This record gives sequence, structure tokens and C-alpha cells, in this order.
Amino acid sequence: MTAIDLPLPLARDGVTGVPTAAEPQVRKEYASDQEVRWCPGCGDYAVLAAVQGFLPDLGLRRENIVFVSGIGCAARLPYYLDTYGMHSIHGRAPAIATGLAVTRPDLSTWVVTGDGDALSIGGNHLIHALRRNVNLTILLFNNRIYGLTKGQYSPTSETGKVTKSTPVGSVDSPFNPVSLALGAEGTFVARTVDSDRAHLSAVLREAAAHRGTSLVEIFQNCPIFNDGAFEAIKGKDSKESALIPLQHGEPIRFGPGGTLGIVRDHGGGVRVEQVRSDEHPDGVDPADLLVHDAHADDPTSAFALSRLTDFGVITQAPIGIFRQVERPTYDDLARAQVDTAVATTGPGDLTSLIAGRDTWAVGQPRG
Repeated sequence: MTAIDLPLPLARDGVTGVPTAAEPQVRKEYASDQEVRWCPGCGDYAVLAAVQGFLPDLGLRRENIVFVSGIGCAARLPYYLDTYGMHSIHGRAPAIATGLAVTRPDLSTWVVTGDGDALSIGGNHLIHALRRNVNLTILLFNNRIYGLTKGQYSPTSETGKVTKSTPVGSVDSPFNPVSLALGAEGTFVARTVDSDRAHLSAVLREAAAHRGTSLVEIFQNCPIFNDGAFEAIKGKDSKESALIPLQHGEPIRFGPGGTLGIVRDHGGGVRVEQVRSDEHPDGVDPADLLVHDAHADDPTSAFALSRLTDFGVITQAPIGIFRQVERPTYDDLARAQVDTAVATTGPGDLTSLIAGRDTWAVGQPRG
């Protein structure tokens, strides 16, 4: 692989292998000629605008960027980007993207998926991409419903959810996607919301810069089949006390004037407390607040923070980067193995491999 320079802050050890663009680019170069067709008010519009807005800043050639999607409303995104893209099959986008990442180190490979696509039929592919640390950037649009197929419950729908497929209420326990990704040893795990353009763009930039699997959960509203699913954390009067911003190296404080904070719990988890002030003299000492360490190799604290979000009725949610650590990537290691084998024994012979020692003619003794 060839070392190249990327615009700061996107450089990660200066090694990517993806060719850079010769001239600066602008947003309109990344907008395709296809009519954008989502329901009015869908959060997908905001995500598309953010992606088109920051892709030029990566400094990469458009022909070296590829978006692979599965099935669902979110999976239409590659149509609206003037890059290479593939609208693949249900749940299999991580598997297809893994093949691209391994065989084409000159590509910046992205996966676009939804909560149903990624966590139901595609759950196995997702966790193994995370476990292997394939060099992918995965955008998981989470609206807690199947939208394209008209409103069935999904793996992130709350218990008791009444939908067309659960007319008397779901009896399933929902996934917490961030907890799932951390449990699969994801090296970059983050969460953002569709309605905060600045935060969304900042998180996606960091995800794109990460060498390895980046998973970004995006809370995204479906105004037709699940409107208001994130009202508590998006509402004008409630979001300040519901959204918990995570900044590496900073004490975790939120709420009006930073009156709330996160401390460690005696049981090993974390909890929300009032921070001591003139108005709250019995609150916790600011010095006792948990300082967020996204770069900690042990994901225990990141997992505890992810558990602050109850996937019943969501009333609070940490947003930002939960974990961001460096680890060798699957595709780099696989290519290194091939290079070593070629250097040691020379190029392989496919015919000899197929007709090797473990094959024989039917009716003839094995030789």
C-alpha cells in the first residue's frame, strides 16, 4: 500500500491506499441526476445532505468511493450520490462490502443500512464485520420500524409496539445497536441524530477517517410509520436534558447550564446525577464526574454509557463517539498473508489447488 497525505483531521498514520483528488471538490459534484424519492419529512434527506456536504472534504476521487446498501428506505442512498454504488440484497451489504475492502484497497468503502436490514436478516454479517475490523464505514439508519414494507416492527422497536405485524403488541426485547457493536468489539462506535447537521457531519468525518470498521447509529425519524419515536431527545423543550454529548477527555455534563452529569455507579455501571451548585448544594462534586475516554482499549465504560439509553420509550441518549481505538484491520492482514505466500512460494496455480491431494477419480484408489 502507498502512503499518502490526507487533509487534516482525516489522516490516520498517513496510510490509506485510496487515491486523492487532483482538484478541490464541491458538494454538487456528489449529487447524482436521480430524483430523490423519500416521504416528505423523512430523516434520510438530512443524512443525504450531510454526506454530500462532507464527502468533498475527504479529498478522494469520486471513482474511488463506493456505497453498498442493503434493502430498505435507507438503501436508496447510493442512487443519489455521484460515486460508485451498489443496491445489494437484504442484510448482505457488509458481506459484499467486505469483499470490496479486501480486494480493492484503492476504494473508500461505505455501507448504508437500516435497523431492520442490519439487525434482523443482516445481524450475523454486521457483527462479524465489526469483529473482524474490516475497513468499512457503516451508517446504520435507525427509525425503529420497517418503513419500506409499510410499518412492521423492527429489531429496535420497543416491547409492546403495535404495528401491522404485531397487532396486539410486540413481545420482543429490542436491540441497543451501540451496545451490540461494542459487544462485537467494534473499534469505532458512535451515535448521532438526523436533526443535528453539525453533530452528524462531525461524527461522520471521524468515522470516515478511522482505519477499521466504523459504525455510526443515526437516530432518524419516520414521519409516516413511526413519527415521534425520538421526540424526547429532539423536542425543543426536552432535548437539552435528554441528549448527553460525549467528548473525549472531557467530564460528561449536560442539561441546562451543565447541571446534570454522569458518575460511576457502585454496581459497575454509570448513572445521572445533579452537579453541585448554589441551586443544588447536595449535588455531586464536579471533580467526581466521569471523564469520557473514547480511546480506552477496554470497552467497559463505553458499554456502560450505551446502557443509559433504554430502548423502550427513549428519554435520554448519549451521542458522539463511544469508542475509537486502533487495531489491525482484516483486509490489511489478509493482503499481507497473500503477499507473504507469493513472496515465499510464488504465484499460486488454481488448477493444482483444485486437483490437489484431496481429490481423486470416482472408482479409483486415492493417490
